[in-house]
Formats: sequence, structure tokens, C-alpha cells
Amino acid sequence: MNAPDNLQPRLARIQSRGLFAGAAGLLVAVILAFAMRDLQQFYRSYLLAYVFWMWIPIGCMSILMLHHLTGGWWGYPIRRLLEAGTRTFPVMAVLIVPVLLGMSRLYEWAQPDKVAADPILQYKHPYLNPGFFIVRTIIYFAILIGLAHFLNKWSKEQDQTGDPQLAVRMEGLSAPGLILWGLAVTFSSIDWVMSLEPRWYSTIYGMIFMMVGTLLAMSFVIFMLRMLSDSEPILRESVTPNQFNDLGNLMLAFVMLWAYLSFSQFLIIWSGDIKDEIPWYMSRAHGEWGALAAVLIVLHFAVPFFLLLQRGVTRRLRRLSVVAGLLILLSLVDVYWLVVPAYETIGPRLHLLDVFAVIGVGGFWVAAFFWQLQKMPLLPRHDPRFEGALQHEHGD
Repeated sequence: MNAPDNLQPRLARIQSRGLFAGAAGLLVAVILAFAMRDLQQFYRSYLLAYVFWMWIPIGCMSILMLHHLTGGWWGYPIRRLLEAGTRTFPVMAVLIVPVLLGMSRLYEWAQPDKVAADPILQYKHPYLNPGFFIVRTIIYFAILIGLAHFLNKWSKEQDQTGDPQLAVRMEGLSAPGLILWGLAVTFSSIDWVMSLEPRWYSTIYGMIFMMVGTLLAMSFVIFMLRMLSDSEPILRESVTPNQFNDLGNLMLAFVMLWAYLSFSQFLIIWSGDIKDEIPWYMSRAHGEWGALAAVLIVLHFAVPFFLLLQRGVTRRLRRLSVVAGLLILLSLVDVYWLVVPAYETIGPRLHLLDVFAVIGVGGFWVAAFFWQLQKMPLLPRHDPRFEGALQHEHGD
């Protein structure tokens, strides 16, 4: 159950291609930015790409800790994928540097002249200022990297020793870990995205981003499970239709929670009719942005919702992976809808820099993911929860 010898070259090739795509994508983006003399657009496009790719490992962390807490054997086929995702946080910590360097071009609160002319920005300045922003970013990564370190360290030790106490440790860390994760995700989403429009606020904003990341990560690992099981018989034979069904049901639950939270925010702001909150939706729910919102309602909620109700979809990995692929694409559209209207109020204007930034950041993240995936067995060893579940499943 190691990352097998016949699969290792394929993973290494994908890793190499990811590195090439990452380097080429960001290089082209930088060249275009200087050629067009538009560094501001570069930083905006980079932020969009960074938020999308960063929320995959963030979602992997939440699902991994949820699995350790519940002990559900649905986590057996995806645990290594989740763990590999969480081990990419150091790479994302490096990739956030351009966002920190471009603060003054991204955020109004980082521009002294605008702060001096706006009482609201002056009031929020003790929190929204470049120095404290950097300190908070370091804290977020310290939390995420720390949780990932211990969960992966104990998981590796469990493979080697089979010590049943290691499962207890991972469960014990996951309970407070989910609280710390929730705080890190809430405040990072406020800092990196919501503060693009510093006069607007929503108390449910962090929860929406929690579900964006969790749904995105679940879709990604299901898609990856399909890709790996196509070429690895051990993985394919170890996973049953019931486990696919559980993963599909979880993805359905995350789709519903994403829709519920997104609608709840809209309903609360609409019913409150508060002038400080309405402009955020005025720019996103009308005109071309409104059309994009309708696409999200249909393709990011309605279509996956009805498809995932079908057992013929959830019990067949190929069909389930198609739905997962759709949700990955629509999650990128969702992040685009959340981020870009902060500075493109008229409507969507897909820029070449957006494309190359997504390819660039994504290439480096994918390379890091496949690099980490090769370091541990594709399936966990010696976890008593999995061994018992598998015996019961195959005994049925």
C-alpha cells in the first residue's frame, strides 16, 4: 500500500509538469504585467488565484480533523490525499509573499492618503494596517502548519508502529484543532478578501469561506481518488461502493451547507436593509454579476444537488468524479464572484493575468501536493478503526 513503484513515475511526472506550469504561468503573468504597465492588475489576479488554491488545503484540514473525530471509515480511501493536501501549507506560506508585497495596491486601508480622508478607515486602522496584517498572517500559518505537522507525524508513526494510542492523540488534537482552524479561516478570509471592501462587513462571511474550502477539498480528493484508482489496483480493490456513497453524501451535505450559508447572508442583509451592507450585493446581484450569480445557483447548487441524490451517481466513482470536477470549476467561479467585484463593479472582465495567475499558483500547489503524496502509503496502515471497518465491509 505504499505509493507503489508502478505509480511513482506517474506522480513524479505530474509533479514535474506542475512545477513547469507554475513557473511558466507566473513568469508570463509578470511579463504581461510589466508589458502592460499594470502591476495593480497582477496583484489582483494573483490574489484571486491564491485564495482559490489556498482553500483546498484549508478544506483538507477540516475534513481530516472531522474524520479523526468521527472515526468514520469513509475517510479510509481519502485520508492520505487529505494529509498530502495539509502538508502543502509551507509552500502556500511562501506563495503569499506577493500578496503582502502588493498590499498597497490591493487594499484601501493600506494606502495612507485614503485612510487620512476616510473616517471609517481611520476607525478601523488599529486592526487594518500593514504591520498587524502581516503578524496575523504569520499566526494563521503557524496554526495551520502546526496542526498539519502533528496530525501527519502521528499518522506516519501509526503506519510504522501500529500504536493504538496514536489514533487517540489525533482525535484529541482534532477537537481543539477544529476551533483553531475555524478562527484562522474566519480571520484570514476577513483579512485577505473581505477587507478588499473595508466599509462592508458580514458576521457569516468566515463560515461561508469554511464551506467553500471544505466543499472544494472534498471535490478535489474525490477527483484525485478516481485518477489514482484508475491506475492502482490495490487502491481500487480496497474501496467499496458504500464508501463512494458516503463520500457522495458528504459532498451533498457540503453543497447544501454552502447554499444555506450563502442564502442566509443574502436574506439577513436584504431584510435588514442597512445601507452599509447592501452595496456588496448591489454590485454582485445585478447586471452581468447577477447573471454569474444565477449560474452559480444553478450549476453550483441545483444541478449537483439533484445529481448527488441519485445512488447511481454516488455509488459509482467515475460518475461521482464528474460531479466533483464540475464543483471544482464552479468553486473557482464562486471565488471569482466573491473577490473580483471589489474592483470590477460593472461586470466580469476576465483578464489574461487571471488565467496565468491561476495556472501559476496552481502549478506550484499541484507540484507540492504530488511531491507530498509520494512520501507516504496511499492507504493508511495499522489504524484499528480502518482494519475493523474493512473486515466488516468485506464480510458483508
